Amino acid sequence: MLFTEEHQRLKVTVRDFVQREIDPHAEAWEEAEIFPAHELFLKMGALGLLGITKPVEYGGMGLDYSFSVAFAEELGRAQCRGVVTAIGVQTDMCTPALARHGSDALRREFLAPSIAGESVGCLGVSEVGAGSDVASIATTARKDGDDYVINGGKMWTTNGTQADWMCLLANTGEGPVHANKSLIVVPMRSRGVTVARKLKKLGGWASDTAQIFLEDVRVPQRYRIGEEGRGFIYQMEQFQEERLFAAAGSLGIMDDIIRETADYTRQRKAFGQSILDNQVVHFTLAELMTEVEALRSLTYRATEEYIAGQDVTFLASMAKLKAGRLSRRIADQCLQYWGGMGYMWESRVSRYFRDSRLLSIGGGADEIMLTIIAKHMGTLPARRQPQPRAEAQAEAKAEAQAAAQPVPAAPPPGRSR
Repeated sequence: MLFTEEHQRLKVTVRDFVQREIDPHAEAWEEAEIFPAHELFLKMGALGLLGITKPVEYGGMGLDYSFSVAFAEELGRAQCRGVVTAIGVQTDMCTPALARHGSDALRREFLAPSIAGESVGCLGVSEVGAGSDVASIATTARKDGDDYVINGGKMWTTNGTQADWMCLLANTGEGPVHANKSLIVVPMRSRGVTVARKLKKLGGWASDTAQIFLEDVRVPQRYRIGEEGRGFIYQMEQFQEERLFAAAGSLGIMDDIIRETADYTRQRKAFGQSILDNQVVHFTLAELMTEVEALRSLTYRATEEYIAGQDVTFLASMAKLKAGRLSRRIADQCLQYWGGMGYMWESRVSRYFRDSRLLSIGGGADEIMLTIIAKHMGTLPARRQPQPRAEAQAEAKAEAQAAAQPVPAAPPPGRSR
């Protein structure tokens, strides 16, 4: 995948925005453990940065996913990883299904203002008892007249304390767990929605993360995204974009941390020479940079296939897995070469050490990625407890349907952003 002049212009816009609107506030937002999402998103919306791949009729640019990758790669260099995550939720986690499957009325009401930055969204999938195991969520939405009545709770909800609406996954029927779920838009000011608490995390402090309770929350059935019972399929689609965004968003910051470590160790002296002059140091940094380039190639290849309409679950899972593990390795090794300064709370490498750990957990833990990869390789052993035939068939059908969903075609050459 080659970036065109148009991609490069987008990257320059994002770089300028990060340096002007995010980085100067990094310390204050980290200390406050929250950033002004509405204020920042309005500025991003004015530049078109929240709807890069979204339909033009709702305010988006209508560009292919390679532009989202360029956006994520540059955005990922920001000093606040929490803010990067929060923006990713808005662009690639809570809105893809709405953009692709929502009714025109629903997209006008919720997607258009989200693209403009007037509304903040969040994703309601994970629960206390259901993180990576999406099929086991317990939240229910039962029909009552023209409404759904929702009961349950969501956990680890990024943007949760500031969001205007939630893309909620809930059980809307009985039957196989992969065919009884629906995605529903829930306005966060609805009666019965309670932000139970803002969670204190190891890293990503600038991003607000919440636990949400839903008690007899009533929303109209027209707020359902797409068809009833296809929520699991739609969420699997969203996961493809989330994982590509996560991998792409890790690339720029990896480059920066390695280069900053090289600069620091070049200046730092010990036993008559710079730390960088030690072969183990410059060889290790060279190897780490090689690993970053390998991840970049994998991510770009997955993006190319995604744009072509192919199922990229296999490659996206590999990219997500590699990004998480490589982030941890780079953070640990580079911090070591910074010595005492690396252990200081205010250093960028220290913050990266804390923030990067989430990448191996959020959006599907490493172990889930390995399971998906093994499944596609045909090396996953049979389950100790046989899966009921009906459930196995439903799961296979759901995965096949998710993989078969068409991806918007690339715009004609020379199309203006």
